[in-house]
Amino acid sequence: MPELPEVETVRRGLTEHVAGHVIEAVTVKHPRSVRRHLPGGDDLAGRLAGLRVRSAERRGKFLWLTLDEPQPAGGWAPADEALVVHLGMSGQMLVQPGDAPLEKHAHIVATLDFGAQLRFVDQRTFGGWALHPLVEVDGTVVPEAVAHIARDPLDPAFDTGAVLSKLRGKQSEIKRVLLDQTVISGIGNIYADESLWRAKIHPSRPACELSRPAASRIVATAREVMTEALVAGGTSFDALYVNVNGNSGYFARSLNAYGLEGEPCGRCGTAILRAKFMNRSSYYCPRCQRQR
Repeated sequence: MPELPEVETVRRGLTEHVAGHVIEAVTVKHPRSVRRHLPGGDDLAGRLAGLRVRSAERRGKFLWLTLDEPQPAGGWAPADEALVVHLGMSGQMLVQPGDAPLEKHAHIVATLDFGAQLRFVDQRTFGGWALHPLVEVDGTVVPEAVAHIARDPLDPAFDTGAVLSKLRGKQSEIKRVLLDQTVISGIGNIYADESLWRAKIHPSRPACELSRPAASRIVATAREVMTEALVAGGTSFDALYVNVNGNSGYFARSLNAYGLEGEPCGRCGTAILRAKFMNRSSYYCPRCQRQR
């Protein structure tokens, strides 16, 4: 599933290619892709037609488009709802020429005022689009569906001190806490393993047992590794994650722990281990990341 760097890469692409343009028409080709929009596909298409994309926004792994409505006297005014895009496991937001062949799994197609199309392509159909009302949370306006999501380490308003206190108050394993999007957002399985490897912390250590310097080191390495991944365009293991131009990220070449079972640790040479964790896997160095 895309994590913060991948979603931010998509957001930047949408800002460049879609923001400021009017949605002329929307076609929904698969009902599962609008299942979160309870009134259905026809309602979504009808409400989006004629609106202008004002901006592409993100919090953690959550992505949305803010919208403008045309005014009777002319001009535009901000809409009171936003288009939340759930990328799921395989969702792609592709900007394509209007006459380009339609992708096999293009489930939603929005025609823009300059002839291009914004296509939601989703092979596994876990993602989708939905309109949600905007609400104010901690001085920031976000879609209602995102109101419970904590700020991420790349957010300028990220409060490191408050997050450290919340993190160290948890009884759960530190990796489980890092994946809790209500504590700190944007971190998924890949970047949790990479951050913990850099911080030399075992993924099963209880968060409440960490010293403040150790917890601070984890947050710092999370920010560091995701910043580096963002520069690389994200992490791609197959063709399912791409940016709006269809290009894959290449941070997978820089991974130190995730997916490297049996490979030598880049610090000490010890073989990386894999352990089952929350129906997924954790990768760590048993020497650099001691459990106690």
